[in-house]
Amino acid sequence: MIKIDMNSPEFQTEMEKAIKFTDKVVNQFGWSYNPQEEINEGVQMGLARNKMMYKKRFCPCFMVEEVDGKPRSVEDRICPCKPAIEHEIPETGVCHCQIFCTPEFAANRRIELGMEEAVHTHSRGLTKEECEVLVNKDELDGDEITSLLEARDLDMVEFKLVDVREHMEWQMGHIKGADALVPTSSFFQTLEEAKLDKDENIILYCHVGSRSAHCSRILADMGYSKIGNLTHGIVSYGGEKER
Repeated sequence: MIKIDMNSPEFQTEMEKAIKFTDKVVNQFGWSYNPQEEINEGVQMGLARNKMMYKKRFCPCFMVEEVDGKPRSVEDRICPCKPAIEHEIPETGVCHCQIFCTPEFAANRRIELGMEEAVHTHSRGLTKEECEVLVNKDELDGDEITSLLEARDLDMVEFKLVDVREHMEWQMGHIKGADALVPTSSFFQTLEEAKLDKDENIILYCHVGSRSAHCSRILADMGYSKIGNLTHGIVSYGGEKER
């Protein structure tokens, strides 16, 4: 597991460069930043981290592997990546990492955020039957994770909550009750150390849901049968966090 000190002068300098870089990208393409500032900061941190580790601003939502002795991102995603420019933003309004979007997407997302704040309230706890249905969903939101953690504390349901962000992100704050850290950058090594059962319920989360969705597909291909994903990542989670 590679650990980078986010408080080091080297990282802070690289972070400033990453912010200037994303500012330039937004202006160059006429895009907007995501209205959720936490998303943008997380991606900028990932770009800074990858520049320090690999000398290139690889997309932080995809694995970087050694190919012929050189680092290479899945699908050759170097920010701003070709799939985002040619397909994702023109077709869906937002890039895979969700930092860059069209002005229209940004405006609609601001409206959605206001609606979500009004809609999601907890009026009661879950029944055991509801727990079983919920824990087997492929995609979950922050309120559903909160309810499942509360139910798990009451021994009403069993599952493992796994963080696939990087060590420095975990230090900044992770969901209270998370059972393991399996960073995407050292996924296979730390997955073995986490000792997860292929038949148990496992819920993954990352910053905005992109890395965890990617890792969910990998686990499914490896034979893990009950994988859930926190759709919009820890930035959408309103429950308790700890450092």
